[in-house]
Amino acid sequence: MLTEINFDGLIGPSHNYAGLSPGNLAATGNAGAPSHPRAAALEGIAKMRANLALGLAQGILLPQARPDHAWLTSLAISYAAAAPHLQAQALSASAMWAANAATVSPAPDTADNRCHLTVANLVTMPHRSHEWPGTLAQLRVAFADPAFAVHGPIPAPFGDEGAANHMRLCARHEAAGVEVFVYGVSGGPFPARQHREASAAVARRHGLDPARTVLVAQSEAAIAAGAFHNDVVAVANEHVLFAHEHAFADRNGFYAELRAALPEVEIITVPADRVSLADAVASYLFNAQLVTLPVGGMALILPQEARENAAVWGWLQELIAGNGPIRHLEVVDVRQSMANGGGPACLRLRVVADPAMIDPRFLVDHAALDRIAAVVEAHWPETIHIADLANPALIDRIEQARHALIEELGIVELIYT
Repeated sequence: MLTEINFDGLIGPSHNYAGLSPGNLAATGNAGAPSHPRAAALEGIAKMRANLALGLAQGILLPQARPDHAWLTSLAISYAAAAPHLQAQALSASAMWAANAATVSPAPDTADNRCHLTVANLVTMPHRSHEWPGTLAQLRVAFADPAFAVHGPIPAPFGDEGAANHMRLCARHEAAGVEVFVYGVSGGPFPARQHREASAAVARRHGLDPARTVLVAQSEAAIAAGAFHNDVVAVANEHVLFAHEHAFADRNGFYAELRAALPEVEIITVPADRVSLADAVASYLFNAQLVTLPVGGMALILPQEARENAAVWGWLQELIAGNGPIRHLEVVDVRQSMANGGGPACLRLRVVADPAMIDPRFLVDHAALDRIAAVVEAHWPETIHIADLANPALIDRIEQARHALIEELGIVELIYT
């Protein structure tokens, strides 16, 4: 039976604030601040528990090996000899944002009736450009069943940042859907990270029906305001699109095309005179998980920052008081992730599939999360200061922490990837 499963990236033991991501205002604004990897990972685990409590299926993706010695070797240097900016890039824990792991097209949408996953190349940012080999290795273990087709990345220079710039709309998760690929053009003062050529290539590779595939440009204003991915200004679930007024370059044209492809679509547009782009980006209102509840209706899983923003929270109260499909607000604390520029939606990759076809070591319940939390409590560093990145003792601890987690979960195939 096809089910939507949220695979959350567990925040790794090297989580730090090096400010490596231009255009991500939170990441650059907090550059140099001390981070708290243990608290960050426990926040992520608490979010997964909240999803389970809502009756949602939950999976997990593990931290990658950090520092990335293979990447440094390709640059002909060791971690100890590398300049501070290369050390930070090699140590980045940004793979925790699983929305950038891959683009996923469920079986009902594809020509061969298999679920296709294309790992994102993330070439725009040096610290993320070396993630894809580790991500690909992990996806090929988790989705090894023939029901899945796991593809390598689209080649450079065509930037692809995965599900953060992809939305799927459908009558129900198990029905054929309309897949929406959102790309950037110039990006204004910040780089546009998703290229149209990459989006089109993924759609072709997955065997999508051109009549049910939409490519739409992200608004320049949104990118300039700090919406470095589409999921900072828009999110979709089943037949509902929830988006900021200024999310798309040609909003009316896109909405018309979407309605033609999926007549039952319900579009909820948040007007800019109620919630500005600045408030949307600061609160991560749209970087929420929009999910269908087993009891009926939909819920938004939001960061605390959304509740603390008066304009955003006031608008949301009006939304759930109405007769629309979104009836419930679930607030979670992911402040450590938010401080580095990633909210609830950044932390998860949505996969519509039969759970029986997935390696069970990547599916979690409360008991599995108890085991993971115990490893985090015992091994994750409590605090990392930027000056610590050069400390060999910290590097040893980070590497030992990941090994302890992999051994606990028995996914030994990933130790050296």
